[in-house]
Order: sequence, then structure tokens, then C-alpha cells
Amino acid sequence: MRFTTRCVSGLMLMTLVLGFSAVPASRAVDEPSDAPPTVLMARATWDTGWFQAEIYRLLLNRLGYQVDGPRTMENQAFYGAVAAGDVDVWVNGWFPLHESLVASDGPVELVGTQVDDGALQGYFIDRKTAEEFGITNLGALADPAIAAKFDADGDGLADLIGCNLEWTCAETVDHHIDTYGLSSAVEHVQGEYSPLIRETIRRFKAGQPILFYTFTPNWTVGELVPGTDVVWLETPFPSLPSGQSGVDRTFVPGLAGCANDPCQTGWPPNDIRAVANSDFLAANPSVRTLLELVKVPLSDILDQNTRMVAGEGDPADIRRHAREWIEKNERTVNDWLAAADPDAVPISGNGATSQTGGAEALRVAVRPLAPFVTYQSRTYGGFEIELAELLAAGLGRDVDVYAVDTVAKQLDDVQRGEADAAIGGIVITESREEVVDFTLPTINTGLTILVPSESSEGVFGKIRGFWRTIVSSDLPWMVVIFALAVLVAAHLIWLSERRNNPEFAEQYGRGIWDSLYWSVVTASTVGYGDKVARGHAGRLFALFWIATGTLVFATFTAAIASALAVEEIQGTIAGPSDLPGHRIATVVDSPGQAYLSGLGIGPILVDDIESAYDVLDSGGADAVVFDAPVLRFHATREGQGEVVTVGPDFESVQYGVVLSEDRGDLRESFNLLLLDFIESGAYERLHDKWFGASAD
Repeated sequence: MRFTTRCVSGLMLMTLVLGFSAVPASRAVDEPSDAPPTVLMARATWDTGWFQAEIYRLLLNRLGYQVDGPRTMENQAFYGAVAAGDVDVWVNGWFPLHESLVASDGPVELVGTQVDDGALQGYFIDRKTAEEFGITNLGALADPAIAAKFDADGDGLADLIGCNLEWTCAETVDHHIDTYGLSSAVEHVQGEYSPLIRETIRRFKAGQPILFYTFTPNWTVGELVPGTDVVWLETPFPSLPSGQSGVDRTFVPGLAGCANDPCQTGWPPNDIRAVANSDFLAANPSVRTLLELVKVPLSDILDQNTRMVAGEGDPADIRRHAREWIEKNERTVNDWLAAADPDAVPISGNGATSQTGGAEALRVAVRPLAPFVTYQSRTYGGFEIELAELLAAGLGRDVDVYAVDTVAKQLDDVQRGEADAAIGGIVITESREEVVDFTLPTINTGLTILVPSESSEGVFGKIRGFWRTIVSSDLPWMVVIFALAVLVAAHLIWLSERRNNPEFAEQYGRGIWDSLYWSVVTASTVGYGDKVARGHAGRLFALFWIATGTLVFATFTAAIASALAVEEIQGTIAGPSDLPGHRIATVVDSPGQAYLSGLGIGPILVDDIESAYDVLDSGGADAVVFDAPVLRFHATREGQGEVVTVGPDFESVQYGVVLSEDRGDLRESFNLLLLDFIESGAYERLHDKWFGASAD
């Protein structure tokens, strides 16, 4: 995996994977003697089961356990890992569907029943096609004419949207196609289930026939309602792959949208159960008791799944759903906790995670710097705030945020143990690494340039820019020299012509004014004017002044032209190569200062980025150089229409979470959680929320 703008660098990631792959994450280092016991928890790949996993995680926290995970795992990988003791528990077991994955002689136990006989599976087609052609049974697809109705890709086979390759249900679907003689008529379409089903729903809304497998609890049945939008397809007779029990239970009564009651679905109802390592349960009897007691109604799971696909599908949403469910069922949950361990922390009714299982909240020192840390309406937000919440949740802890003014204060608080961590766009540097530790980079980016937008400059902005160029050039000195030369020439011609030439008044005031006029006109028009010298001395000086004045005036006009050219050339900053010769603002002790100083540019230094924006807005700087995410966030929000970022990113900048050097356990846990977020897609969703999608 490559960590571009959104990922950890490949080298760092490989180091972590190789370094920890042989040892369970939370047990790779010795835990402090007073640390809470750890549960290595997994969850299934289908996100419709993550709600239940989060409920169990919170309840385990209440028992005083620190939960590592839950980590997303494929079915087969989990059952192998739990038997080997590399994982302790998950709560996404489907039985009898998963029976073939449980080793008969392995130290694995099924504990409790979260949902009893409520997990249904089966085949569906759209109601319109079913009624038009009288299709009620999967066996009808053996007729090529019927199968062609569901051929979406033109290969002559009915497209049955089925299971992911790694899901156990895939084996059953393939078994049914073979057993019912449908191999030459039906294609089992496999891939990522969610996008396949979403495409199926789009086809249904477009009035096209659809054929698919689904399961409950699942949001699909809320979108394609059995009996209203779709109907069940019964199977010709009961049949299951070898190793799966329950063939006598595939007749399910009371199913809306089925032609018969009971309905021959071809699948037995499944119990959703927790699965755990036997040795772990023996060492942790309170966990066993809790797993035996917890039940989550199927209707509650379906409601949550519907909310999840209706726009509340971020990890934070799923955690909130679980907290709300626990609060809603406070009395029952407290009974479970008390039965499992009388010392368990009860639910207080004012927040299920106000104190997670006795574990102290993660105290984090922040420094507001949008979009990493924002503060509005007395509430903290931002990319790193949400990332910190994810990390803390992975440890079964809350986040206690407090603000400071400087990075120096953040580093000091972490060193002294006042804070567990510090965030807020803190760049990883060699000097900081000497006194504190960092996680893997949470963002790998660079510097960029912020300039006024052309529309924001206007006429007055261009005039100010031209005037700044004039003042900073040699033109003012040339004006002084030209003025002195004109003044000297005026006196000389007046002294020569005042007695015998009426065009030059003999009185000094009037005469000098006439002479100044003659001096300027003569120099600029190469001797042609309405006043001319008549005396010999005057004419000799006039010839001299014509030659000299031409040179002086030409030099003056050249200086003006040069200033205009410089303004035109320097007026556009399009990238790093255009920075020299401009006034550039940046924040003191930032990567921007180091970069500009390395180019020999003496930047305008300010204490914070807000001050840099002010300097740019007032015309005191031509551009700002700073961290790319910060400048782009400003340009698309508060500075929209006034400023823009230009050119590519340059000079590598990496941010990380600051930790104390003696908290290697926390750094390791954070790093592994970051990898898990990357694998699960949680990191990408969070990144895109705050920075927008970027091409890999």
C-alpha cells in the first residue's frame, strides 16, 4: 500500500506490517501492570454487522477491558485466527452458515445468541416480472426464455447478484445453481456486494427486471421491500452443501412476498452469535457471562442499517448509533453488566461513553489550525479532532480536548505528562523528534503558495502594485537626477538670454519659470519649441543641452519602461520559481520559513497564519507560503474570491500525532489503528471530508 496524500509511506507501512504481523497488536509489547486487560476483537466485512460489534465493544469497556479493534476480517481468516489465539472474539457469527468454518477440535466456542432465528437469506426478483410471467421458483430460470429476462450483460445467462467470494454464502449459492440444474442458465455475479446491490436498485427504479440474493438484517430489504417491490423465489427442494446443517429448517413461515406459506427459501434461518477463543473465555469469565446475555433485536439492527445507508454511515455515526442504543436500553444493559461483574461501570443515562470502562479519557492538547483543528460555537472539530476520536475509540477511551497557543506549549505538556497527545497541524521535524515522539504521518503533503485573486485586486490593487514597483526601483533616483539637470539647465539658459531675449523674462521668478519650460521642452523634443535661444552663448548651450538632455530624458524614460516591465513580469506568481524578487510572508519557525531562507528569500515573518492572511490582504506581501492543506482550506472558505492557491505542492511536509517518548505502547497502538483505518477505508472517507478527494 502506498501512502500518498492520504496514506502512510510504503516504507513505513511495510516496516509496521513486517514488524508486527507475527504478534497480536495489543500484545506486541508488555502492558504496564496496572493497565486494563485487553480484548482482541474482530468484526465481519459486511458493514451491516458493525453496529452490533460497536455495542459489544462499549459493553466490554464497561467491564473494565481495553478493546483492541474491532478489526475487520474475512470469515475464514477470523475463524483461523480465533482458533490460534491471535484474536479473542467477534460477534458476527452466523449459524448454521458458518459451521463448516469452525474446527471440530479447535479451542473455539459459540457464546450466547444475539439474534435468534432472525437472520434470513434467499433469492428475490422484482414483483412486476414475477407477476407478468408467473415466476415463483428459482427452478423456472432453467427455461432460457425466463433466464433471458434477467440477462443484463448480453451473455445469454440470467445475472444473479450474489455473495462476495470470501463469504460463506457464496458456497451455498453455487451449490444451489449446480444442484437445481441451472449452470447453463444462471451466472453467479460476485464482487463487492454493496455497489452491486446499489446498481441492482438503480436498475429496479429504471423498470428493469432484477434477480439477486440478500440477507437480513440488511438495509436492502428496506429499499426493495418483500411483497411490495420484490418477491421471494422458492427453491425446488431443500439442499445445502455438505458440512451445513439445518436443511430441515429451510421452510420458513410468515414471509411476505412468498407464493407459499411456509416458504421454501432454500436457506435455514441463522442465529447471530458471538464466537470466542475457549482459553480466553476461561481466563475472563465476566466476558463469557456478558456474551451469553446480550441480545439485540432484529428490528433495531434493521433500523440502524437503514439510517446508515441514508447518510449516517461514517464511523462516528455508527459509534453514535451504538451509544444511543445503549442509553435507550439503560436498565437492561445495566442488568447485563451487573450479572457479568458487580464492579462494572453502569450506564448513567447521560452518555454511554462519558467514561469508558474505567479507562481515563485520552487528554489531547490542541492548537486551532483549520482544517486540522477548528473551534466554532464552543465546539472543536476538524480533521485531526475526528481522527483523534477514532483513535481513542479504538482504545475504548474518550477524548478530553483542551487548547493551548503554541506548539512549544503542546510539546512541553506532552513531555510532562499533562497531555497524552497533541495535535493541530504539528509538522514532524528532526528537532521535535529529539524531545518527543510521533505517530506515523497522518498527512503527507507539502507547501503551496497563496496569492490575491485577479478579481480581488481591481483597479486600485493594480495601481498599488505599480506604485510599489516604482518605489522599489531606481526610478525615484532618476527623477531626482533629471529634475536637478533641468534646474541647472534652466539657470544657465536664463543667465545667457535674460538681457537680450524677451522670451526669457529678466526678473528671476518669471525668468526661471520660462527657462524651466524651455529646458524640459528642449530635452524632450530635441530642440523644437516655442522659446529659442538667440545669443551666441545661449545657442551654444542649447546645442549642448539638446545632446545632454536627450541622454538624460532617454535614461528617464528607460527607467519608467523598465519599471513597467518588472511590474508585468513580477505581477504573476505561478509557482515556486516565481518567488524570488517578491515579498513573501510565512509563519515563524515553519517549514515555509526554512524553505524561503534556503532560497535566499528574506520572508516577512508573522506569528500565526491568520496574521499572514492580514498582511497579504493589506498589500504588505505579494504571496504567502505555508502548508498546502491550510492554505487551500482558507482559499475555499474564508478567503474564497479574494485569494487563490497557485502552482504545485513543493517541499515535503508531514504531520503526526505528538506523543511522549516513554509512551511506546500508545504509539504502537495508534500506528496499528491508523493502518486499520486505511485498510477499512475510514481514513480515506475522513480525508476526503476535510480535504476533498485527491487522485492517487
